[in-house]
Amino acid sequence: MLAACGLTSADELFGQIPAEARIHGPLGLAPGISEYEIVDYFKAKSERTSNGYASFLGAGVYSHYRPVVVDTVVSRGEFLTSYTPYQSEISQGTLVTIFEFQTMICQLTGMDVANASMYDASTAVPEAAMMAVRITGRSRILVARSVHPEYREVQRTYAKNQGLPIEEFGYDAGTGQIDLADLEAKLDKQTACVIIQSPNFFGIIEDVKKAAELAHAHGALLVFTFSEAVSLGLLEPPRDADIVAGEMQSFAISPSYGGPFAGIIASKEKYIRQLPGRLVGQTLDSEGNRAFCLTLATREQHIRREKATSNICTNQALIALMGTVFMELYGKQGLRELATQNLAKAHYLGSKIKPHFSGPYFNEFVASANGKSPEAINEELLGKKIIGGLPLGKFYPELKDAALLCATEMTKRSDMDTLAEAFQQ
Repeated sequence: MLAACGLTSADELFGQIPAEARIHGPLGLAPGISEYEIVDYFKAKSERTSNGYASFLGAGVYSHYRPVVVDTVVSRGEFLTSYTPYQSEISQGTLVTIFEFQTMICQLTGMDVANASMYDASTAVPEAAMMAVRITGRSRILVARSVHPEYREVQRTYAKNQGLPIEEFGYDAGTGQIDLADLEAKLDKQTACVIIQSPNFFGIIEDVKKAAELAHAHGALLVFTFSEAVSLGLLEPPRDADIVAGEMQSFAISPSYGGPFAGIIASKEKYIRQLPGRLVGQTLDSEGNRAFCLTLATREQHIRREKATSNICTNQALIALMGTVFMELYGKQGLRELATQNLAKAHYLGSKIKPHFSGPYFNEFVASANGKSPEAINEELLGKKIIGGLPLGKFYPELKDAALLCATEMTKRSDMDTLAEAFQQ
């Protein structure tokens, strides 16, 4: 392999990976350990670090109840080993569930069309930005600093390799919402889109209508993203946006140490031909019966590369099915009740620990550590079987003394009281 690559050593092969991310010695396991012993080792580690612990972590991955019927459905052989939907005559079950997924995503977001899911929100956001570039014929991308830092990191990678200029605009230090004046100052005739998130990374709910008005006044599109899908059970759908890109993890998809998840991308109908990935449509078969097929697939595998909208090769059909079953189970009223529970839990916690920002929030907020370090508070909480919030210094140096706290329907009042004590001492 080294010879075929024109290299002389393994160090050269892995040279593009930063040194601090590489393992330079043997794994920290006893020599000669068997596979089942390794499995037992990690099970024991898991028991020690997660089982029985309350968690206040959010930041794009949320702890929600997963109805048992979800795994019952997705574990059926028809779905778990489903054949590719290209051959619709043997994939009707998968195509039906994807069609239902698309329909419910449109209802949830207020958009006209949605595709058959994306990998996750971090890939959906840059795909939405590139979609806006194709639609407008412009190249510049404006993204709010209050958008999830990891989404922005993936966006920068996409933009760099697409040769697209990308610039960030700030947030208001008081409210935590986007700084509309900064956004307006940075908008110009080359701006293809403005990307905002609501609730944003700080948990603050944005004024989507005002952001859309500013973007549209300069001929740019508004890309709306979300990481907490449950919030859409209470908040107004982002109908003022042109493209919606978000994360479905909250809908019965296990945190699973960070994935796999399912992203969504939806838009106004007039932009349908620029949607990346797949879109399933309803039709009639030769006998007049209702049937489903891939209606649009502007992917490199289907059409000429120069005409393709994306090199996204697949979608998260099995993971998206979890979200589909969740939405079917809860329905409109059930989702609203779930969202109301999340709002109530977080605001109870907010009554105990004063939020750093004054803007309205859903189920997470930023809290100052009151002279202590967030890391020290988390260390103290671990001894009480509580996983604390996310210290923000890594992503926002100006918030190094603050943490992002989340409370969902799974959060107990006694744990919130214990957390509040740790912040107040």
